[in-house]
Amino acid sequence: MNDDARRAAIGRLGITIAIDGPAGSGKSTVSKAVASRAGIGYLDTGAMYRALTWFALESGVDFGAEGSDGLVASLADRMRLRLDSDPHDPHVWVGETEVTAAIREPRIALAIKHISTNLKVRAWMAAEQRRRMMEARQQGSGMIAEGRDITTVVCPDADVRILLLADQEARLRRRTLELYGDATEEHMEIVRAQVEGRDKADSAVSEFMTAAPGVETVDSTGLDIAGVCEAILAYVDEDLAAREA
Repeated sequence: MNDDARRAAIGRLGITIAIDGPAGSGKSTVSKAVASRAGIGYLDTGAMYRALTWFALESGVDFGAEGSDGLVASLADRMRLRLDSDPHDPHVWVGETEVTAAIREPRIALAIKHISTNLKVRAWMAAEQRRRMMEARQQGSGMIAEGRDITTVVCPDADVRILLLADQEARLRRRTLELYGDATEEHMEIVRAQVEGRDKADSAVSEFMTAAPGVETVDSTGLDIAGVCEAILAYVDEDLAAREA
């Protein structure tokens, strides 16, 4: 199916696409590319967690203090989060402050494990992410969401569900380039500690390395962005064809 035919079918049917995977597997880059070709919105669920991490830090939360989990959960209800779902140029605001660049700072990567493992926060995030996805679908378009637990907790009934994997060294290199713009040994080791710590923390509350029933696995190791996009769009076309049959 070419891009025009795919977009026309999505306009008739709407679509939700859920992408799971560990840090550095290429979820964000691939999801933006797929959204662009499919003409749908892009939901960066990781940015939502990062935005709450930023908000908590700016609010002076001491993550080691007693009761901090409850305080962070209350901040989620108070956070005025605005996301631009344009895959070409996504932006994030908390209140009137744009935090698009700030949430990619290393201090956020170091603190986010305190947010991502908070079960009350995860429940709040799941409800908000699903609301945004379904709203886009009902409007005659659609949305692709990527992060952790998207295919199982957030949107287990998504039209297309993908687990995107990559070997650890590929993941580390991608994340290092994203954060520092280079892949020097020093920066790789810093990011290794961050990624391994995040994976260990998240594995206690999320299963993101094994595909759930009905979820297709795509391994991005050794593939360029175009190759991974084609693999995912093949599943999109299959879903659209089946629903129009």
